[in-house]
Amino acid sequence: MGAPEVLVLGEALVDIVETDDGVTEHVGGSPANVAVGVARLGVPARLATRLGRDERGERVARHVSEAGAVIAEASWTDAATDTARARIRPDGSAEYTFEVAGVVEPAPRGDAVLVHTGSIALFLDPGGETCLAALESARGHAVVTVDPNIRPALVGSRESAHARFARAAAAADLVKLSDEDAAWLWPGADSRTVLETIADLGASAVVMTRGGEGAIGRAPDGAIVEVAGVAVTVADTIGAGDSFMASLIVTLVESGVPAHGDALARAMRTAARAAAITVSRPGANPPSRAELED
Repeated sequence: MGAPEVLVLGEALVDIVETDDGVTEHVGGSPANVAVGVARLGVPARLATRLGRDERGERVARHVSEAGAVIAEASWTDAATDTARARIRPDGSAEYTFEVAGVVEPAPRGDAVLVHTGSIALFLDPGGETCLAALESARGHAVVTVDPNIRPALVGSRESAHARFARAAAAADLVKLSDEDAAWLWPGADSRTVLETIADLGASAVVMTRGGEGAIGRAPDGAIVEVAGVAVTVADTIGAGDSFMASLIVTLVESGVPAHGDALARAMRTAARAAAITVSRPGANPPSRAELED
C-alpha cells in the first residue's frame, strides 16, 4: 500500500495580480493551493478541478505536478481556464474579481484517507453539489475537512450560503475559516460563538484564523485554544489561509483529528508558521516541509 493520499475538490485558476508595479500572473484557487501545500509538505494529493486545455491550464498543471500533486483526469475541459483578478491594497491584502464557471467533475475517493473542499467550488453550482456529495459520502470512511473561504460576490444569498455551509460542516471532522468568513456568515457574532455554532452543526474541530493576530480553535473535547500569529514582513496575503489549511490537513493525516486542546494548539502553531512563510513572498507559494521545520 502506498502513502496516504489526500483528495482535494475545487477550483484551480490563474490569479492575475495588479500592483502599483504592474501585472503578474500566479497559479491560484483555494483548493489548488491546498493541494500544492499538502504535496509540498510530503503527503500525496490528488486535485479534482476544472482546467482548460489552454496555456493557463497547462501552467496550472505544471505548478501542481511540480509540487508533487496529481490532477484527476476528468478535470480537463475544452473551455477556458478560470481566472481571478486580484488588486493588492497597500496593506498587502487582495481584492478579487472572478471569472469562474463553477464546474467540478466527480472524482472517486479511491484510497484517499482525507477529503477536502471549500471556497468557490463548494458554493457555486453545478460543482457545489458534486463537492457536497463527496464530503457526505466520505463521512465515516475518511477524514473530512472544509474551508468555506467565502467570496461574497459568488456565493449567492446569505441564506443559501448558510444552508450549503451547514451541510458541509455536518460532514466535517474539521472546519477552518477566517474571521472575514465568520463576519460574513454571522455578522456581529464573537469568535467563541462562531466556533460553538459550527461545532453544533456537526464539525468535530473548528479553527478560525485572524490574520496577523493568530488563530482560535475549538477542540472536539470543547476546549477553546488560541495561538499567536508569527511576525513577518508581508509581501501579500494571497494563499495564507490555504497554507494554514494544508498544514492542518497534513497534521490530520499523520496524527489524526486533534482530540483535545493541547493537540489542536500544536497543529495551529505549525499552521501559523506555514501561513507566515507564504505571506512573506508573492503569490500563493506555500512552504516545503524542510522550510516549515527549519
